[in-house]
Amino acid sequence: MEQNNRIWWKEAVVYQIYPRSFKDSNGDGIGDLCGIISCLDYIKSLGVDVIWLNPIYASPNDDNGYDISDYRAIMKEFGTMEDFDLLLREVHARNLKLILDLVVNHTSDEHPWFQEARKSRKNPYYTYYHWWPVEQETPPLRPSYFEESAWTYDPHTRAWYLHYFSRKQPDLNWENREVREAVYDMMRFWFDKGIDGFRMDSIPLIAKDPAFPPIDRKKYPDLFSSYAHGPHLHEYLHEMNREVLSKYDIMTVGEGSAVTYKEVEKFVGPERQELDMLYGFGPSEVRNYTTADCPDSGIGYSLIALKKMFSGWDKAVGKGWPAIYLGNHDQPRMLSRFGDDRPQFRVYAAKMLATFLLTMRGTPYWLAGDEIGMCNPKFDRIGDYRDIATLNQYKQIEKRKGDTQWFLQMQQQTSRDNARTPFQWDNSGQAGFTTGMPWIGVNPDYRKINVAAQEKDPWSVLNYFRQLIALRKSSPDLVYAGYTLLDAKNPRTYTYLRKGEKYHYLVVLNFSSKQAEAYPGIDMQGAEILMCNYGDLPQLDKVVSLRPYEAVVMRSEEFGG
Repeated sequence: MEQNNRIWWKEAVVYQIYPRSFKDSNGDGIGDLCGIISCLDYIKSLGVDVIWLNPIYASPNDDNGYDISDYRAIMKEFGTMEDFDLLLREVHARNLKLILDLVVNHTSDEHPWFQEARKSRKNPYYTYYHWWPVEQETPPLRPSYFEESAWTYDPHTRAWYLHYFSRKQPDLNWENREVREAVYDMMRFWFDKGIDGFRMDSIPLIAKDPAFPPIDRKKYPDLFSSYAHGPHLHEYLHEMNREVLSKYDIMTVGEGSAVTYKEVEKFVGPERQELDMLYGFGPSEVRNYTTADCPDSGIGYSLIALKKMFSGWDKAVGKGWPAIYLGNHDQPRMLSRFGDDRPQFRVYAAKMLATFLLTMRGTPYWLAGDEIGMCNPKFDRIGDYRDIATLNQYKQIEKRKGDTQWFLQMQQQTSRDNARTPFQWDNSGQAGFTTGMPWIGVNPDYRKINVAAQEKDPWSVLNYFRQLIALRKSSPDLVYAGYTLLDAKNPRTYTYLRKGEKYHYLVVLNFSSKQAEAYPGIDMQGAEILMCNYGDLPQLDKVVSLRPYEAVVMRSEEFGG
């Protein structure tokens, strides 16, 4: 129990908005800040506490805003700094908080720093980035997340520059003290405006060894995992905390690219004075076990692996605090990935997943649209996609004369664009997102799945989501209580106990489309059922028989057994 150390960001529910896809106010087909302002009352009605905006800074949009050309300006498509200032005031007027993305592993190649850097090796900004001069011959092997090589040749300097992502996203040289000071000064600019924190993009990747020695292939067989283990990483994060973060009442969460259980406490341990939270890529990496390990579960991935992942992360944070999520802008819709978007199961599965995220220990991160059960759009043409990762991979496969149709089928399940289609407000044209042509196609299911329809339905996914948040806020025990996994080997159900100071909560979830039985191993007699996504309440015994995607939340002053 941690109620004696209550902190606002531990009790918060974070609502992630992909600005480009949330609400367009001027008909250009691109969501914007004024559109978000117009929807703040809806966001407030959900019961969430914190709004996280994906990048809104000036950018040429090679990677939808994650290639920043000016950290102190607003992207023209999104509005002006005056619009942002109004947004911040209106957010705070509703007792909500606002956090922004911090993207400082790299800039855009159109950022003034890089424009200066590529003029000459003698330019002061040359050392703001990582270079490999031609006289040192071929640069060392470093693959890119978006391209085949993380090195691109620049004829002006006769050197290759490093980019872990797109060639239009050159990596900053954090080993240069001037770079770090410039980043810290930029962070202060936004904190002094009044923002409430940062979500830090790819933050474990910032530290590099400028000598770029060969990667130990035995230790890092996938190569990319080595990127999160650069020298001085934790020195830089501690310095950032000391110089900037500790001066403000804010929250921080890092994107834990390639960080394992063993390492997470180094980032979030309170005594480390680095970050408040870190989320890993575990959900996206969960795959099926063999048939023998997971017999006929009816689930397209291993629920046992998912349970191990969440339980391992909860334990690994030590005295720190977990970040809990199942989907975000970089992953497919959580309902299509971890639930079931078929019509007969969609509502139950969406409610079940919401139950999971809002009753687990940790701060939940919720992607806008999941509260109405938005699904993957299942695009079938490469022309439907906008994500640089999907487009570049397709080109590479096409160049090798590979199976592009198979690739498109896989992208229907895995592409980042699955989570980036416009928010579905109503059943009018373009789902009420825009009066123009949207920057990416609207999911055709918007005529049935939209906010307007669900507002009127007391049994909708949307209103169930609101009830869950109200339940979470009704008792500090549901926030701060410990987490104990039960019935760990059950391939279809996920059962856990939250033992608090006053109340204990038992959560039983069926992650499959089949009838399933859970065996909590504790006495549930006398327990009060607080939530059930089927409406009618099941009978409790030593076994809980669950219908497809059923979710049950029970409370008792003490569970026996």
